Amino acid sequence: MHNIVDHPLLVFVFSFIGLWFSAFVGALSRKRLGGLETDERQDFGIVQGAALTLLGLLIGFTFSMAIDRYEQRKNYEEAEANAIGTEYVRAGLLPAADASRLHDLLRNYLDQRVLFYTTRDPQRLQRINADTAQLQNEMWSAVQARAEIQPTPMTALTVSGMNDVLNSQGYTQAAWWNRIPFEAWVLLAAISVGCNLLIGYGAHRTSFLFVVLPLAVSLSFFLIADVESPRGGVIRVQPQNLMKLSQTLRAQ
Repeated sequence: MHNIVDHPLLVFVFSFIGLWFSAFVGALSRKRLGGLETDERQDFGIVQGAALTLLGLLIGFTFSMAIDRYEQRKNYEEAEANAIGTEYVRAGLLPAADASRLHDLLRNYLDQRVLFYTTRDPQRLQRINADTAQLQNEMWSAVQARAEIQPTPMTALTVSGMNDVLNSQGYTQAAWWNRIPFEAWVLLAAISVGCNLLIGYGAHRTSFLFVVLPLAVSLSFFLIADVESPRGGVIRVQPQNLMKLSQTLRAQ
């Protein structure tokens, strides 16, 4: 099932149309029910201001949540590169044949991790995840076999490094699954619709100014969705550390 939040442009289009329509409905309601009396308008202004303030705070908090998740994905990308690079060096402590095989596996694994960050094709992503899991099993089997044959401190260090490599991939995957809850999006949408209804109802007449709030809120939703989506947005985590490490290892 596709998540609309993974398509920020659709989020912008649908939210803008929905919010503009809400303001228009509010204006129609004013015409049908009659405008506000002078003594009612002050109370209405308090409610309208409070609702808009609440909307602004919720947008700010949601954007902060999206930024935190984006930074978390960046940090785990760096941690993955460090874990793989460290294990590549530690593999040199093993006998030559085991070290050579583990080096090859780590280079192939590194290529798969770069592809994980750069691909957008769901079918290709499934193949990448399958290849990654297979390489993880092979790498662990390689260090496990040597540890059983030769349980020395150097072998234990290599096993510990491999454990860090596998854990870092798990942390990364968890960070990519850690999204803004759907309920938070529903709450944002509901309060945004309510605010635009109030804007339309409280206006003296229908005006092009009805576009201002829907446009501002829709742009905010677009930015939040873009930052929060690991693959669908323009602002994405680039595997700079992993790519640099891959170039370094290939050069060796």
